[in-house]
Amino acid sequence: MVFEGISKENASEILSEAKMILERYRSKDLILNMSRGKPCPEQIDLSSELFFSVNPDDCIGEEGVDCRNYGELSGIIEMKRVFSEILDIPVDKICIGGNSSLDLMFNTFSRAYTKGLPDSEKPWSKYDSIKFLCPVPGYDRHFAVSEYYGMEMINIPMLKTGPDMIMVENLVKENPSIKGIWCVPVFSNPDGCVYSDDTVERLAKMECAAKDFTIMWDASYKVHSLYDEEIEIANILEECEKYGNSNRALIFASTSKITHAGAGVVCIGGSKESIKAYLKTATISTIGYDKINMLRHARFLKNKAGVLSKMKKHAEILLPKFEMVNEIFSRNLDRYNIAGWTNPRGGYFISMNVFPGTAKRVYSLCKEAGVTLTSPGATFPYGYDPEDSNIRIAPTFPSVTELSDACEIISMAVIITAAEVYLNS
Repeated sequence: MVFEGISKENASEILSEAKMILERYRSKDLILNMSRGKPCPEQIDLSSELFFSVNPDDCIGEEGVDCRNYGELSGIIEMKRVFSEILDIPVDKICIGGNSSLDLMFNTFSRAYTKGLPDSEKPWSKYDSIKFLCPVPGYDRHFAVSEYYGMEMINIPMLKTGPDMIMVENLVKENPSIKGIWCVPVFSNPDGCVYSDDTVERLAKMECAAKDFTIMWDASYKVHSLYDEEIEIANILEECEKYGNSNRALIFASTSKITHAGAGVVCIGGSKESIKAYLKTATISTIGYDKINMLRHARFLKNKAGVLSKMKKHAEILLPKFEMVNEIFSRNLDRYNIAGWTNPRGGYFISMNVFPGTAKRVYSLCKEAGVTLTSPGATFPYGYDPEDSNIRIAPTFPSVTELSDACEIISMAVIITAAEVYLNS
């Protein structure tokens, strides 16, 4: 219960104090944008040597590929090996793309709509309607892709072990119009959930009415641990193959938050048949992706051990920020029982749930005080949070001082909105 054990008289005093503190921050004229999960400059600086990892006179790959020229549509072997080690996928089941994994996801939907996928009976555009499963809270850009193609999106509650598999299994078993599910299996966006092995297995083996049901497996945060640990979960490709659904999963990953955001390297992984289908379309849309950038990254990162070594340096920068958020929220909010938030072991976000019906009000109060958060509802399809309670916190980009101010402002906004509800009840 909100403000349990606190009288309305005391709640009124708490409200007044929170408003006074928020006004003090508002007078500072702060401009803090925490709307996206961006690496901070210190993180990007960790990869400055990337620019010098390829010399103008040394652009030939180990298989004799001249990386300055056309060709090698599937990417160079050096970069395939790096992703192969990180994702535990054979190199012949990986293709290297450009700089955006989201672009590969969008193109996958385009292929499905215009031509169909390997197991499709017909292109998705030939159906009267199609649906996609969306674990919530989730990633707004995933939902935007589904919405762009006119899909009906179905909310699937996220549990600590991943999406609610009982609900997923019941839906896909009977409905052939459900064509797939979005998944961020390790340190999911925004709540930092890690899928259990049981969840992975059930996704791989479940009976689907749609033969071409597709798991869009976004492995963006696979190596983004905040602690000195490596997160390993069941291999989705191996599980799908084990149960006779080899083409069910497509894996996407990038180096965007490992090296330079917006200037990294991406990959798509899947069955040999899925990769063949991808290349059939890619050969029409491009002569080849940026192999110089692939070569730079391969020589800079070297292998999985090299990636993990660099990710430890990222964690040294980010862990204090995540710990600060938890400390400030705990100090300011725990005693009132008015909000809950995740304390993830990795990834880029903290998911906060405020009192139902107040997230938009919290957002507005924060913006007035100079802190821009992700828009309320963004973590749900169509931008609509039925509870109006979820707020995505992106603590990575601000400096420690800025983040401290932002967390104090968020705390006061949460207190104010909850107190207003309590006093008006």
